[in-house]
Amino acid sequence: MILQALNDYYRRKCDDPDPAQRLPAFGLEQKEIPFLLEITSEGELIQLRDTRTLSGKKKVGQIFRVPQGIKKTSGVAANLLWDTLEYVLGVDTKGKPERTAEQHAAFVARLEALPPSARDDVGIQAVLSFLRHLDRPALEAQPAWAQALEANAVMSFRLHGDGDLVCQRPAVMKAALNVPTNADEPLAMCLVTGEAAPVQRLHASIKGVWGAQSSGANIVSFNARAFESYGKTERQGENAPVSQAAAFAYTTALNHLLHKDSGQRIQVGDASTVFWADKDSEFESAAANIFGEPPKDDPDRGAHAVQALLSAMQTGKVGALDDDDNYFHMLGLAPNAARISVRFYHRLKLHEMGERIRDYFKDLELIRGPHDPQYPSLFKLLAAVAVQNKADNIPPNLGGSIIDAVFAGPDVPYPSLWLNTAVSRSRAEQTPNYLRVAAIKACLNRQIRRTSLTSSNPLPEKEFLPMLDLSNPNAAYRMGRLFAALEKIQEESSPGLNATIRDRYYGAASSTPVAVFTTLLRLKNSHLKKFSVGRSLWFEKLIGEILETVTDFPKHLPLPDQGRFALGYYHQRQDFFTKKPTNSTPITESNPS
Repeated sequence: MILQALNDYYRRKCDDPDPAQRLPAFGLEQKEIPFLLEITSEGELIQLRDTRTLSGKKKVGQIFRVPQGIKKTSGVAANLLWDTLEYVLGVDTKGKPERTAEQHAAFVARLEALPPSARDDVGIQAVLSFLRHLDRPALEAQPAWAQALEANAVMSFRLHGDGDLVCQRPAVMKAALNVPTNADEPLAMCLVTGEAAPVQRLHASIKGVWGAQSSGANIVSFNARAFESYGKTERQGENAPVSQAAAFAYTTALNHLLHKDSGQRIQVGDASTVFWADKDSEFESAAANIFGEPPKDDPDRGAHAVQALLSAMQTGKVGALDDDDNYFHMLGLAPNAARISVRFYHRLKLHEMGERIRDYFKDLELIRGPHDPQYPSLFKLLAAVAVQNKADNIPPNLGGSIIDAVFAGPDVPYPSLWLNTAVSRSRAEQTPNYLRVAAIKACLNRQIRRTSLTSSNPLPEKEFLPMLDLSNPNAAYRMGRLFAALEKIQEESSPGLNATIRDRYYGAASSTPVAVFTTLLRLKNSHLKKFSVGRSLWFEKLIGEILETVTDFPKHLPLPDQGRFALGYYHQRQDFFTKKPTNSTPITESNPS
């Protein structure tokens, strides 16, 4: 599946309108063909067409993609369906009639040696008929004949009414790419194309995968007898037969996608991830822009890409562009000794990819401050849970696992490592900030969603909202809210504090609540004495509402509950500083007096 998709991408890029993005063609070359023999399907000459146009002071022939030419020395060797006038027509131009006869015989022999699937093509049959019944007087009567004869010009064939040359017809091209270079070279069914073709013994190296050998590594390879089977020990490639053309195609395409300047690759931890589509699409690089680290000169590139994709989904543009046969591919590669391991691979329609990305940001959605990004980049999310917020300390396989989960679907849990690191850094630094809590919320909601699908519990846990949820009964979430309320009481009773209870007690409160909250609840009484009666009663009412469903403070909270604690703390803290509408009277609204 992966190699087939890369092979198809290669074929598309070979015909890219932009010459700078066009990939080199296997077994083909761009050749100037000054003259074309236009013939009927019965092999009768219509005209000798001059393709040359004036370029400066010189006439230049039209460029065509033709089968790769043979390197010629002093011997006789004919190209397939194109060559000089002597080879094609057997007309002597240099006073060497015997050699010219040999050249023409070699040209005809190449046609007759084609496999039946190509030899039966109407174009080949027309060319053979033309050559067998060559009408030289009709040729000499053509206006362009004298110039072609004088220059022994290169020429080829085209059926009258066709846009392509005969050598560009599908059956002929397929045969040209699958002809063995040696007569004794065995043919096998290619696992990529399904065609009988010469097998590539050693595949070209894939370069650009972070952490792999600088000289490149392979996806398909056999380097020991233990990996070989069915007695195929002499030619390594026969264990996984891939034709020479298909091997060239997928390796060329993958190296193109992995190039350091490629706009369709990102590096997330140890996962070198590439994105491409079956057909040209304006959203082909969207995923790379969304998940990749934004450049310094365009820090909002990822946010703009998200907005463009979501806007297209909302307006129905994605549906209009979503062809039934256009798929988007996401491939994650990681180094593994001398080989490359496939970390993940997803193949989705455009609307499916958009929905997965929308679900990802919906999981992350959280009430935020004015300077917090609405669509945080994956790099920022990963750096936020790394020690000292440094990219070097990001767990190597975390980013790739997150992207894998994103495109696997909204019911697939994020890696537990993401939740563990987000909770651990919040506890270690006593700072459950926006990025860490967003990661915690995303992980918890996916766990809840997955559990609700597999559990028979009639009352599954409620997913967490982006903002404070007064109706959420979870004890750990409410203890986080309680801790935020106690911190707020301390801050208002002693303005200008350099440190609050969060700096001293957050880690212990979120992991061993019983050891902390009894002390904090006792201390808050002395703080409340400094308030007015109305303000004191308001805080007492708030604490009572928070503790309504909390029956006891546990000795220890497991790590997922520590995440719920962080989320409750963050929600309550943000709610204290969120401006409320004048007509609202929630339990957490500050006393106007």
